Amino acid sequence: MRSYIGNQQVVGSEEFEELALGIDRALFLGEPDENGEERAAREAAARDILADLIAQGEAGDEIAGWDALYAEALTHTVHFLNSSRTHTAQVSRAVEAA
Repeated sequence: MRSYIGNQQVVGSEEFEELALGIDRALFLGEPDENGEERAAREAAARDILADLIAQGEAGDEIAGWDALYAEALTHTVHFLNSSRTHTAQVSRAVEAA
């Protein structure tokens, strides 16, 4: 069975989510194995896209405004997730050393 959003065929669950929400979550959340250079490039792109969404929302595009709120919330989630991963790794190393 094929799934479509608009006239775009959906190939996988990630693509479905991106097409349905209008936001690529990985762009704002990041990947666990990205290096510093990749993270800097992703964050720069995310800032540009967020600025565009905010501008479109302020110009009257309600959907872009909601997308901007969602994207901004995702950027705040990153710090929590990264802190959690760092803390978990530190605890694991401490347990192994004990």
